[in-house]
Amino acid sequence: MKKLIVGCSNSKELAKSIARHIKKDYTKLLARDFPDGELYLKYQSNIAKKEIILVQSMHPQPNKAMMEAIFAVKTAKELGAVKVTLVAPYLAYMRQDKRFHRGECKSNSIMAELLSCADQLITIDPHLHRVHKLSEIFKIPAKTLTANHILAQFIGKKYKNVLVIGPDEESYQWAAGIAKEACAEVLVLHKKRYSSRKVKVFLREPEKVKGKNVVLIDDIISSGHTMIEAVKECKKAKASSIHCICVHGIYSENALPKILKAGAKEVISTNTIQNKASKIDVSKLIADNF
Repeated sequence: MKKLIVGCSNSKELAKSIARHIKKDYTKLLARDFPDGELYLKYQSNIAKKEIILVQSMHPQPNKAMMEAIFAVKTAKELGAVKVTLVAPYLAYMRQDKRFHRGECKSNSIMAELLSCADQLITIDPHLHRVHKLSEIFKIPAKTLTANHILAQFIGKKYKNVLVIGPDEESYQWAAGIAKEACAEVLVLHKKRYSSRKVKVFLREPEKVKGKNVVLIDDIISSGHTMIEAVKECKKAKASSIHCICVHGIYSENALPKILKAGAKEVISTNTIQNKASKIDVSKLIADNF
């Protein structure tokens, strides 16, 4: 069956790279807004009797990105696609997995129901907390890939005298695995969250930070408040240098310059979300699944 890689609005460059790895044709989806704000989509290649691989990260503009993905999946099927796989390198709405207060929307399950219009979903390091695997909320095969090996390789090649620090106690096993592969030491921060914008972190063993090239790792940097506080703590503990690395770089509320201003030497993320900090390529990780 002939495969066609389709780049949606948020992931054109990543989709092109995936197509190069698997030596398949690429086309971009034409997407624009009508004057009233409604979405217009058009396939620019014949997709009948083909296996369509749609690549669409759910950031920026997650609401619009998700609607584009749903329209693209359903249109592909109407136009005769034999199979439609949705590659969502960053999957939005995974953190809203509980009704914390009466009347709230538990949006992760609704998102999964809507995206289950595809035949298969592939994503990278979704933010799993109370939901332990995607099969709990998706009605279709949903495959989770991890960027751990890529992050470990990047850290191991780029830095010397490294101390890897995870964002909280729950991340210890994840951070330790990456540190081990990168031949680095590991610590975790102790974190107390007061609100989405107020976080306090501290190091229980600050003496281990002194003179080290610290790599702070997290799955997502969104508003950056945790990372900013972590940078300050490491700076106070006299780290030689501080580098921030994440899988998904959202950088809301001007987070990127704020983290650098706090004392980080650099902020680097993968290209699950395309931005100026996305310097770690995940295209081969995705391509290896086709």
